[in-house]
Amino acid sequence: MVSSGTLVPVQKKMDKILQLSVPVNKKEVRSLLGLVNYYRHFIANFASISAPLSDLLRKGTPEKVHRTPRCDQSLAEIKRLFSSPPILIISDMQETFIVRSDVSDFGIGAVLLQDRDGTLMPCRYASRKLLPRECRYSAIEREALALVFAVTQFQRYLIFKHFVLQTDHKPLASLEQVPRRMHA
Repeated sequence: MVSSGTLVPVQKKMDKILQLSVPVNKKEVRSLLGLVNYYRHFIANFASISAPLSDLLRKGTPEKVHRTPRCDQSLAEIKRLFSSPPILIISDMQETFIVRSDVSDFGIGAVLLQDRDGTLMPCRYASRKLLPRECRYSAIEREALALVFAVTQFQRYLIFKHFVLQTDHKPLASLEQVPRRMHA
């Protein structure tokens, strides 16, 4: 729902998320994830938060869900994050975008930000789980992967525009000093 320059999830859907019960089979897990995935761009690092639940859908796992503390924590965190309505600002294509990315042991997260009255406000979030092979990457490779993921996810906002790319990984920041080579 659009309201005075911001995007806010529909309250009726938020109430439905808050009333979710712990799923007991794969069908209920799919239903739960389908509902919350619709609003994933409102939540930072959503893929990492929901990973224990999405792992229940892996090939070869039983149809009846084996409940774990990680699954319970994941659902509780999702409900907590949706309990106070997450708010995104509507992007202003005339203003500079700031792209931040981060990586954890399980996932990649990114946020597209813009300055509003001296405060950086989120326009959109993106995240995904790391693939098994990506979990074996070195720290700098995973951080670089996160930057590429962030720019790719937000490319429709960034194309043909100057933007700021921020990372907390110091070795990647040194890439800025690498001389650019001309191609023949």
